[in-house]
Amino acid sequence: MSSWLVVTLKVQDGKQAEFESFVTDLVQQVRANEPGTLVYTLTKSKTDPTEYTFIEQYATPEDRVKHGQSEYFKAAGPKFAAVLAGRPTMVELDPIV
Repeated sequence: MSSWLVVTLKVQDGKQAEFESFVTDLVQQVRANEPGTLVYTLTKSKTDPTEYTFIEQYATPEDRVKHGQSEYFKAAGPKFAAVLAGRPTMVELDPIV
């Protein structure tokens, strides 16, 4: 069964361009190298220019683990730490229909 994850991040004001730049590369890496990652999309709030949300769907729980263990995801960790304004919030979802 597939699993969904919604991750909301607050970026320090003024660091949005830096964030969007390295995340664009990360998303491209995920899409090119993770066939088990079915959806990996970054969205931006229309009302808060510092709030972003990843919407992620994985074919299996193992695919989600593989994503988190990828070298490019690990390499992005310090970049996230340099621009985030706090800890991300994560909501795991199970599909119903």
